[in-house]
Amino acid sequence: MNFLKQDDATDAALVRRAQNGDWSALEDLIRRYQPWILHLAQRMLWNREDAEDGAQEIFLKALTRLGTFEHRSSFRTWIYRIAGNHLLDRCRAAKSFAAVAQGLNEMPDGDLPDPRRTRLETALLIEEAKIACTTGILLCLEPRQRLVFILGEILGVKDDVGGEILETSPANFRQMLSRTRRELYEFLQRQCGLVNRENDCRCERKAAGFIAKGWIRPEAPQFISERLVEIRAVAPDRYRELQELERLHAELFRQEPLLQPREQAVRLRELLTSAGVREGMGLDL
Repeated sequence: MNFLKQDDATDAALVRRAQNGDWSALEDLIRRYQPWILHLAQRMLWNREDAEDGAQEIFLKALTRLGTFEHRSSFRTWIYRIAGNHLLDRCRAAKSFAAVAQGLNEMPDGDLPDPRRTRLETALLIEEAKIACTTGILLCLEPRQRLVFILGEILGVKDDVGGEILETSPANFRQMLSRTRRELYEFLQRQCGLVNRENDCRCERKAAGFIAKGWIRPEAPQFISERLVEIRAVAPDRYRELQELERLHAELFRQEPLLQPREQAVRLRELLTSAGVREGMGLDL
């Protein structure tokens, strides 16, 4: 999965080839960034279908403008800025940490369903519940905070790049990330049994309740299917900036998988044959 690792030189070479009419380079560029944009979209929007639609719209915006990309910043910075602006427009209002805690505490613990009936192994069902819960907790952050956390903490974006993406200063990006970490991690420390064993909340106990509410569907998992690689294996690392307890919290999010978009071949064809993409790049098929 080395093709997913950040490499500005590779990106720049692919973009130049694509701008010169090389459609195989354009396809490689899409494949390289689809999992990252899907992950960003799903953590901002939660629902997998909404995230895939959002990712598709982001790529259409990016590709129709690719001919105007002047290589003044990295391609990753450029496409993340397009993605961030698009997703902030689509985000719903934040929930509250208090409401989420109340909902989890009031949800009765239950036994896991028989894996023979759900056709999903127990360990995978627990993983689906865990990621559904941590992603739901991200929705407690205001959309701009959410974007800062996903970029800075999960995807490993540095402060100068984060500031450029959000059109603010590196110092302001760093301050926003620090405040967001503190707010989110204080909640996890009080609530989550994965980071504090004194807490009662456990993924395996809540999975049945999540199924009953329709938050997870064993027959159609949305957080663990088509997994490619754990984020921490391919994303830049900011762990040296964190205290030991913060690393434990961050690991909850960075050990989650990057997912392959569903029906990728169909979606690639749709993108590559879009009239808007052809016109935006001054090309014709």
